[in-house]
Amino acid sequence: MYFPSTQWSLLAKASLNGETSARDALEELCRRYWQPIFQFIRSRGFKETESQDLTQAFLLHLLERSALKKPDRLKGRFRSFLLGSLNRFIWDELDRRNAEKRGGGHAPASLDDSNLHLEAEPSHPAPDSTAFDREWALVVLETSLARVQEDYVGEGKADMYAVLRHFLPEAVRPMAYEDAAARLRMGLSALKSEIHRMRMRFRSFVRQEIAGTVGAPHEIDEEMEYLRKVLMQPGNDLQTTEA
Repeated sequence: MYFPSTQWSLLAKASLNGETSARDALEELCRRYWQPIFQFIRSRGFKETESQDLTQAFLLHLLERSALKKPDRLKGRFRSFLLGSLNRFIWDELDRRNAEKRGGGHAPASLDDSNLHLEAEPSHPAPDSTAFDREWALVVLETSLARVQEDYVGEGKADMYAVLRHFLPEAVRPMAYEDAAARLRMGLSALKSEIHRMRMRFRSFVRQEIAGTVGAPHEIDEEMEYLRKVLMQPGNDLQTTEA
């Protein structure tokens, strides 16, 4: 059974210089977390182009810190760590800009600071993390959905997945059971059984993805419930159909 590398170990690999595994890890980190980081920075009032530059700068900022080269997943939730680090990075950037306006210099804080904690504890008030958490949850869903699709394609059931995917949480246009059964030439009972198996597979992948971002087994269910609540907040268009 496939289990994803923990995000701590992925970050450690990306911190290495010149190795193929490091480049691959860096690409994976950027793919997974670019959007949550970008959206959070945008929510702080930065313009789009500026947010893109700051997102890139933040990722490089993480990779350059020696404190991250020996990561320990017991540090806690990777989401909390990343958001705490991002908060500090943004406040350092704002402080630097204010210092430049006043004509003075400013030395940004280092992630190597021995006082660094996982949860954001900046001297400034912590901003609302809703944008970050929502994008983070969507990354988990998208990654898990891609793995479900890979499974079906690998089993030679790409056509079946094309229909059944309408019954997964991200489906924006759910399909009627009767229509799906007709397209797959299945009875309704058989269809609902297949949908149930697919959803169980999807949930298992979500659980595995989250397991790679927390520091203890008991945090998996807590994180799953939290991300579910984030996605179900008013204004989100996520659909959850039930068989």
